[in-house]
Amino acid sequence: MGLLNLLLKDPLAFILIAIPLLYAIIFHELAHGWVAYRMGDPTAKSLGRLTLNPLKHLDPVGTIMLFIFGFGWAKPVPVNLNRLHDRRKGMIVVSSAGIIANMLLAFSALFLDRLLSPSPSSILALLLYYFAQINIILAAFNLIPLPPLDGSKILMGFVSPSIQNHLFRLERYGFFIIIGLLYLGVLNPVIHFFQWMILSLIKLLLP
Repeated sequence: MGLLNLLLKDPLAFILIAIPLLYAIIFHELAHGWVAYRMGDPTAKSLGRLTLNPLKHLDPVGTIMLFIFGFGWAKPVPVNLNRLHDRRKGMIVVSSAGIIANMLLAFSALFLDRLLSPSPSSILALLLYYFAQINIILAAFNLIPLPPLDGSKILMGFVSPSIQNHLFRLERYGFFIIIGLLYLGVLNPVIHFFQWMILSLIKLLLP
């Protein structure tokens, strides 16, 4: 269901999902840019992308897709791999940063929910639940090793230059391939596996 339908049917649920989703995406992109900056590439910083301002991160087409179809994207943070101190290591670490940020946010939400239990307000409990679930789904989705998702960039850091070139060439068609595979349900088992893996790790760390 797209967010537009949700807004029309249940405005409260829309707020409880849209706001956590917005900031899950923002922190994901911010993490990429911040780690790239720490590793020698100031591109994101110079373009004003190291900010929590949603207007700096929202992609018009991706936002419309999200509202109508329930699948969308933000503007990717620009990273110049050639300016990183170590290109191969940088590719892995910068690409992992967004996923790790979402996992940490999910852990924090679940930890806070447990800390406040058994008497958090129902609205706060729902907000924490949605925030955790959205971050887990976002991290799991980005682990898929298909361009332009982060999983493909992590994979590129471990493979030969020739395979890297193949993946880079595939990137221009990546979103169409991903949307097609999502429509066919091919990626659902992969996403569910990554969700289970992330949630299992979080549960190990929760007191």
